[in-house]
Amino acid sequence: MTIGRILRLNAADNVVVAIADLPAGSAVEGAIVTHARVPRGHKIAAQPIPMGEPIRKFGQIIGFASTAIEPGEWVHEKNVTMGEDFERDYAFAADARPIEGLRAGEVPAFFDGFRRADGRAGTRNYIGILSSVNCSATVVDYVADEIMRSGILADYPDIDGIVPLPHGQGCGMAGKGEAFDVLARTQWGYASHPNFAAVLLVGLGCEVFQIPRMKDTYHIAEGDHFQSLTIQEIGGTRKAVEAGVARIKEMLPFAARTKRQPIPASELSLALQCGGSDGYSGLTANPALGVAADMLVRQGGTAILSETPEIYGAEHLLTRRAESAEVGQKIVDLIHWWEDYTAKNGGEMNNNPSPGNKAGGLTTILEKSLGAVAKGGNSTLRGVYRYAERIDRKGFVYMDTPGYDPVAATGQVAGGANILCFTTGRGSAYGCKPVPSIKLATNSELYARMPDDMDINCGDIVTGVSLEDKGRQIFDEILAVASGKQTKSEELGYGRNEFVPWQIGAVM
Repeated sequence: MTIGRILRLNAADNVVVAIADLPAGSAVEGAIVTHARVPRGHKIAAQPIPMGEPIRKFGQIIGFASTAIEPGEWVHEKNVTMGEDFERDYAFAADARPIEGLRAGEVPAFFDGFRRADGRAGTRNYIGILSSVNCSATVVDYVADEIMRSGILADYPDIDGIVPLPHGQGCGMAGKGEAFDVLARTQWGYASHPNFAAVLLVGLGCEVFQIPRMKDTYHIAEGDHFQSLTIQEIGGTRKAVEAGVARIKEMLPFAARTKRQPIPASELSLALQCGGSDGYSGLTANPALGVAADMLVRQGGTAILSETPEIYGAEHLLTRRAESAEVGQKIVDLIHWWEDYTAKNGGEMNNNPSPGNKAGGLTTILEKSLGAVAKGGNSTLRGVYRYAERIDRKGFVYMDTPGYDPVAATGQVAGGANILCFTTGRGSAYGCKPVPSIKLATNSELYARMPDDMDINCGDIVTGVSLEDKGRQIFDEILAVASGKQTKSEELGYGRNEFVPWQIGAVM
């Protein structure tokens, strides 16, 4: 409920949120007066909070008072701590519901996409150039640059472009185990992605991540849609670039054969991302995206929530929605893995939020996670997947990824996401290829300040636009972008450097 310049989110909360900068001495909720200036998006105590008592927002615990807090006091790092671990009621599957179909008045939605030979649907028609190892990254870039300089793409207007995807891994690692498996899944997920009509994979030749091994593992036969070469075998850098350019030119007529056609929205797989979050994220863009995600699920599509460090403290909201105790337990197991992983590396789960998140009003990971989970709407959780694992179920699902946006999105895309929505409150500059990324501003000030980066303003939710209406706007934009409309990040050319596979384990 909005009262003047503050927002009360839940009757059980003992804090309210400022939706405008409040000078010291501002009256809020009648008798409450701010002690000091409170920036917009930040929290104010709505009642006395004794030292050690839980601080509640969204009706959930976001931390504990590290000192006694008086009504009107700014509630942030100086008086809030994560506190000791507290019990979450996982209540596995307690809120699970049958998969909901279209509601009265909703009609089947379609987009104009590309139907691939394996039956999957793409929203873009790119040719990709992947490196098997960082040692072939420069050749990958040179091949793409030569194709662009040649001007040959002008003859193929139905091809969206050439996407070079160099990365920093592929050698200096064990040839088996978790780290290798993650890279293999990621590489195969991109090599077979429906937004690529064809892919060229370039290796050095002596690296740990061997192309012949990948082809054998995933039963890849070379042809018009997939080819490979190695620098050492072909005779060095210049010859590799020449050969790569020739291979791409051979792929162009094949890639141009596929034309856009009407495809049901059930073929969309939506990656849900947030970055540069602020105090508005959990109030505006994230829950509005959750509405859009639920709409897609009702259409028979897929919505993928990720970023395990950013569900920490809110995981119980997902376990309750799991379709079974087995699915819910997978979420809890991931939380335990991350607790162990961060401890081994000298970190802690509350290393997130970032400094920018805190400047925007978020104090603890518990608070940030409540907003992040809102992107997932209210649909039943139907599956939990490893990083970059192929998503094989429709509906709302979860993929284990880090919270770092490029790494998280890379895993989702490898899993099959063919469109992405990215909410931001601080102004994350991000784009993704081969998958278009729709940027959602959590506040109107950001939308006005970065108009070349933001696609939709969700800040007007605090001034009266309903979450349902904003969710519909986002869903309609998803269909338009899936049909070929360029996003702001695509217009800026983002995506060439945002392929960042998750690196786990020792670099040797």
